[in-house]
Amino acid sequence: MINTTARHPFRRSATSSRTRTALLTAGVGAVLLGGAVASADPPESLHLVGIVRDFRERTAASGHTDFERRPDRGFGLYCGNVASLLGEDGKPVFTGAGSLIKTQWRDSTGRPIAWTLFDASRGDLPGLTNGLSTGGITSTESFSQWFRDVPGVNLSMPVTLTFHRQADGTYVFDDKSDPAYQALGGFFPIEHQLLGNPGGSPDRNFHFTFELNTEFTYHADGNQIFKFIGDDDVWVFIDRRLVIDLGGVHGATEQYVDLNRLGLEDGQTYRLDFFFAERHRTQSNFRVQTNLVLQTPRLPQVTAAFD
Repeated sequence: MINTTARHPFRRSATSSRTRTALLTAGVGAVLLGGAVASADPPESLHLVGIVRDFRERTAASGHTDFERRPDRGFGLYCGNVASLLGEDGKPVFTGAGSLIKTQWRDSTGRPIAWTLFDASRGDLPGLTNGLSTGGITSTESFSQWFRDVPGVNLSMPVTLTFHRQADGTYVFDDKSDPAYQALGGFFPIEHQLLGNPGGSPDRNFHFTFELNTEFTYHADGNQIFKFIGDDDVWVFIDRRLVIDLGGVHGATEQYVDLNRLGLEDGQTYRLDFFFAERHRTQSNFRVQTNLVLQTPRLPQVTAAFD
């Protein structure tokens, strides 16, 4: 069961502040933009490179057991199934100690937040759980394949997402306004690529994960925020700590992070790691809004062969 009193406190990073040039390369549906802009003229767009890994659904030959699996307590939001700290290799750690969520945790203004950020002294409102469940994740072994290249199980390729600056100074990627994804009717970054579309209705490549590893500079006076809305599973880590927990197979669901709550050190550079899974056909929604100027510190590695 989720224990909001046992979460790890946020620690300050020892990484020194530095400027990096954003990598403008092909990459997958990443969503994180970071750090306040030092220049008087912030960039009009951000280009972030991530990795998409394609899977077959569980009923297909060589299918993955977690894709097109209905959770034992039904479709919905499940939190607590990954540890509140990234593993040593920078991947989420499956705990199997999650719960179906009836009502999300909220800050004092009513915005939904992760259970790891709940702080009653700030006026936050506690969430309500509705029974223990892994949210349709079969095992530690099956989950370990989601964000790793595994020959014979998945194929991977880089994908680039472009975030556009808005009038309010935030950067947004939204499948509903991006022309390419708008034409597809949702977030489908590998249409007719890798393992290909499985058929059915709609005939889209639904079964994939996306991983994005970025950096940003924290500014205490920058009112820096990160917000995601979409489906299915999404986990976001800042300085290796879980700050968004939207697990399970569900419709478009959102959470919000106010970085001033995290105990970060002004002017320091921090990691932001984003993990996404699309596990169920019908819809694929993906929207990120942030005033962080995220940068890709290095090109992601793709170890599995693909055509």
